[in-house]
This record gives sequence, structure tokens and C-alpha cells, in this order.
Amino acid sequence: MFAMPREVPHLAIEDLFGPPVRTRASISPDGTRIAYLAPWRDRLNVWVESVDSEAEARCVTADGNRSVLTYHWTDDPRWLLYEQDGDGDENWHIHRVDLDDPDAEAVDLTPFPGARVISFEPLVTRPGKAILSLNRRKLTEFDLYELDIATGDLTMLAENPGRITGWLCTPSGDLYAQTLTADGDIELSRWDAGTGETHPVTTFDGADYPLGVQPYLCTPDGTGVWFGSNRDGDRTRPARLDLATGEETVVDSHPLFDLDTRSTVFPTLPSPLIRDRSTGELIGVRYLGERQVIHPLDPHFAAVLENLEKLSDGDLSAISSDASGQRWVVAFTHDRDPGVTYYYDHSTGESRPLFRPMPSLEPETLAPMTPVTITARDGLALPSYLTLPVAAEPAGLPLVLLVHGGPWSRDSWGYNPVVQLLANRGYALLQVNFRGSTGYGKAFLRAGIGELAGKMHEDLIDAVEWAVGEGYADRDRVAIFGGSYGGYAALVGVTFTPDVFAAAIDFCGPSNLVTFLRTVPEFVKPQLVNNWYLYAGNPDDTEQERQLRTRSPISRVDEIRTPLMVVQGGNDVRVVRAESDQVVEALRARGIEVEYLVKDDEGHGFVNPENNIDVYRAADRFLARHLGGRPDTR
Repeated sequence: MFAMPREVPHLAIEDLFGPPVRTRASISPDGTRIAYLAPWRDRLNVWVESVDSEAEARCVTADGNRSVLTYHWTDDPRWLLYEQDGDGDENWHIHRVDLDDPDAEAVDLTPFPGARVISFEPLVTRPGKAILSLNRRKLTEFDLYELDIATGDLTMLAENPGRITGWLCTPSGDLYAQTLTADGDIELSRWDAGTGETHPVTTFDGADYPLGVQPYLCTPDGTGVWFGSNRDGDRTRPARLDLATGEETVVDSHPLFDLDTRSTVFPTLPSPLIRDRSTGELIGVRYLGERQVIHPLDPHFAAVLENLEKLSDGDLSAISSDASGQRWVVAFTHDRDPGVTYYYDHSTGESRPLFRPMPSLEPETLAPMTPVTITARDGLALPSYLTLPVAAEPAGLPLVLLVHGGPWSRDSWGYNPVVQLLANRGYALLQVNFRGSTGYGKAFLRAGIGELAGKMHEDLIDAVEWAVGEGYADRDRVAIFGGSYGGYAALVGVTFTPDVFAAAIDFCGPSNLVTFLRTVPEFVKPQLVNNWYLYAGNPDDTEQERQLRTRSPISRVDEIRTPLMVVQGGNDVRVVRAESDQVVEALRARGIEVEYLVKDDEGHGFVNPENNIDVYRAADRFLARHLGGRPDTR
């Protein structure tokens, strides 16, 4: 345990929201180099250094506009790939870097205006190749391509006839397609590229998979698919689907926890399926409850895992190994020591720390995050997390209810800069996994159907009552703060229950569910059937449109009397700027002050550090005015 200081230093917003010194390291397949992200011109770029020599690290990308967040080693030591969009528009392109030529510029391998790459994966079984889905032909349809990494050649493997929602290509080149039935179920079929005919393999209940079947990976031999299954049970566990027979076989399970599928929403988080770098075989599985549990499925990885878990009392997050499985680079999730990263050599037993991403943040100055369970008014148990200020009396504190996005996501244990900022300023933080959150079983997920601005919001109010009843929170000093769905929840809070909150911050949240659903990207709309249409309603149906309007904060905007701050990305394609504009305009028309921050070079969630610093400095001062915290006065 970390010792608690007598006095807590005032943490600088720049230290919390500025770029890390280093982050997201991984080792090359040949085990000779480590890549990581670090600042170049105040933007994260990819750097490469030697594992064994003291040679100076080299920056191999040069994006001065927007941070690089995702990169990929390839099996050829010459090439490294990275993904980048344009100012948050989510039109992801694949870029290639020549590691043998430091002066060569990166090459955009998918240089098609307005198009985006999804489901990109370098292939272990086909050296030099990668599979991707791309909408270059028609923006509403994603075709399947094979990319030759060295030449940049793109070969279309299958043209989408307009009804395919996902593709699978086996190592032998057999194709499988996912489609949605009229009832919203997900049908997997073998695809005949010559005729376009489909041959059904199996069907998944769409209501069990609001964001699609995840994870979903072809086995190396091409005869099956590993996927997250909750068929005939409440918990999601890894299963193998036989592509010839449609038979499912459970691979592993946990008696209490679901697979950790957070990477479905946050692709920078690790997959729940841990695979061998060389063969692609499944060697481990991640589950997530209050904390993470990893089940090794391979004797060698079991021995490696035993030693890796001794390096930190955090949860093992990103891991990578060389092709031999001997040299490893690993990072850890921790509430007070974020992203600490180590090198480990299994052949010698040697380990050494590589870096702490934020060395200016000392663990003893940060607040511990404690799992708690709150009982909703109808008896449903709500897994939650409570963070209290360090070295402060945990009684009668101003409280910030921090609501996660999605809503098909979840809060989890680990470092969160927003939590640490506000805890440092004297607030208690409460994060609630309300009904409809993922990761707590099928029944908990489905309990959110039809409950937007209903029981999903009541869960949040019940959590506030719990914090007040336990003595942690001052009932008169409670704020609600969230992004995306959490922003919607903040707006619901100040329109449906205006007496509960003393302040609210909405970050890119929908204010009108009808206009929100009508302005999402066209290619997304067919996939709304198992999430927004099921849980909230379809605006093309007259009665459901009426229900959507009654559940929309804009319908009760006249009820707002709570101080409100709104933050919006001007380039947001998920929740367009009009969703924030209409709330702000309605309030200003009534002469009500609302603080409004728009960043035109950001999308749905901010990346550039100067923008995040601006937002959280404003949020710091806003909450201090209305809740009585101790803001940064610089």
C-alpha cells in the first residue's frame, strides 16, 4: 500500500492532461526493438529504440497535427504501420513507415477522401499481408480487401452488396459474412465470392450483442471462430464456433465475471483474447469484475504470466512478446501508478522497468479507487467505484457523479485523470455501472431496454442517495458530469431531476434523441437495431419517435435551472454539434447563462492536449464556483 501524505500537493492540470512522457510500448516480432508513443511537437508520435543497445531512440512518424494513438508492427522488420484520422472525423487511414529509411515520408496506403478503414488486422498466417474493410467504393458499404504492406496494393476480396455488416476471411481465403435478419438477429454465413450466394452457418440473438459479436477472431487453422458467447447462460465467455457445422464449444469460463470486452468501445485497450505472437493460437483470456483476472490456456504463457504479475500490484494491460515468446514488454493498469511499463526476458528471468508515462505524478499524491456495490430502489445491485480525496475527512464532501458513455460500456478500476483532478480538488467521485452497462451479464444488460431517462437514470439518483446516506456527500453540493451517453445523462439530470444537482457538465452528449439518431453516419444506421433502436426507439416509427422525444432533455429544456457547462467537438460525427447548439441556444434565449466550449479540431472525445487542458481548467473553475472545491487559480 502507498503511504498517505499529510499534505496533498495541488496537481497541475498540465501534468494530468498533457501528453505522457512515453506510453503504449510494444516489442518487435524479432525481439530487437521497442516501439512506443512519445511527444514530437507536442503530439504523440511513434518512437523506436533498441532493446539491447544504448543507441538513442528515433522518432519514426512526424504528425504535428494530431497525436498518433494506434500503431502496428509487421512481420517484416522494415515496415511499421499506424492509423490516423483527420481532426477527429474518424475517417481512419493506414499509413506505412519505412524503418530502414529515416528520411522517407510516411505513405498513406488508403488515400481515399471521405473513406475509412475498419477491422484492420495484419495476418500472422499470411506474412506481408493485412485484411481490412474499406468504404472507398461507396461510403455506406464496406468491402473486404487484402493489403500488400510492401507494395501498398489493395485487392478486393468481396464487394458488399449492401447488406453485409461484417466480414471474415480465413487463412485459406474462404469468406464469411455477417448480416442482420429482419428481427435484428446476427446471421453468419459462408460467402460465395463468385455468385454472392450465402450459406448460413449460425445465428446469434441480436439483443444479446448491442455492439455486435465481440470478440470475433478466426482461428489460425481457418476452421473456426473464437468469439464471446452468452448462449444458454448469463455470462459472456470465450467459445469456438466450427465454421463447417455451426457447433459451439466453450473454450474457458469464469464463474462470476464476463469477458473483458471494453476494447469493443475503446480499441486502444487490449483484446480479451491473448494470442501467441508467432502462431496466432489462443494462450490466455481476460475477465473483468471489480479487478481483472487472466486465465492462461497455455503452459508456457502460464509460466510467463506468473512472473509478469509479480512486477506490479496493478492489473496487466497491454502485453507484447517477440515471436519466440521469450522477450516481453508489458504495461499495467493502476489507479495511482498509471501505465507503468516493464521489459521481461523469460529465458533469463531478467526484468527491468522501462518507464512511467507520467513521472511527475507520484502515487502517494493520487486517490485510491474503491469498488462499492449500491442497491437500486428495485433491489438491483449496481457495481460502482468510489474515490475520496486523499487526507481529507470522508464526510459531507462535495460529490461529482461521473457517468460513463456508451451506454454499452462500463466503468472499471484504474487511473482516470478526471477522477484524480477532482479528487485532488476536494471532491468525492462516484462512478456507477447502471443497468444497461456491459460486463455484468446478459440480464443486467437487458435491464436497460426501454429505460433511458427511466430506471437507468433512477440508478444514478439512487447512487447519489447512497453517497449522502453513507455520509460521504453533502446533498446540496452534488454535480453530474459525463461524456457521450454520460453527457446525455447529465442533461437528463438537470431536466428530469433539476433539484438533485447543483451543477452539470455535458461533454458531447445528445440532447434530442430523434435528431441524434437521424444524424449518425449513414453506414451506422442499419446497425442501430440492436442498440439505440432496441433500448430507446426508432425515429422512423411514429409512436417510438414520440417516446424518443419524451426521453430527450431538449423536451424539458425549460426545466433547467442548474448551472450548466457544455463541451463539444466541432468535428464530431457521432453526436454532431447541433445536439449541443440547440440546448445552449434554448437557454440563452431564456437569458440563462451557460458555459459553452467548442473545439473545431476535435471529434467525439478530445485528443490534442491543449484542448483537454482548456476544457478541464474550465471544468475545474466551473465546479469550484458551484460546489466549493479548490481550483487551480493560475
